[in-house]
Amino acid sequence: MFKRLITTAAVFGTAALAPPTFAQNAAPPSCMPRDALVQDLMRSYGEDLLGRGLQNPQQLLEIWSSGDSGSFTIFITHPDGQSCVVATGGSWIGYEPPNTDLES
Repeated sequence: MFKRLITTAAVFGTAALAPPTFAQNAAPPSCMPRDALVQDLMRSYGEDLLGRGLQNPQQLLEIWSSGDSGSFTIFITHPDGQSCVVATGGSWIGYEPPNTDLES
């Protein structure tokens, strides 16, 4: 019994020390010209632009979503016009920003 306990602890302890693997290492991101990606998102999924912002001077992050289907796509566009999808999914729930107008 004691041998099993020590063996199990050694196996799980070794596994805990292994370096983590991330999803982006599993498969290269899907990249294409931004215009083609945007047309596909609008035509095939009915997605519209929700917002965008600069991650750094070389990367523009955009979030697109469909209010009807709940699908969403997040991608990064580089200065050369190539866009790489970093996340997609469903069941997107949008929220309205709170009203900060104090003179209502």
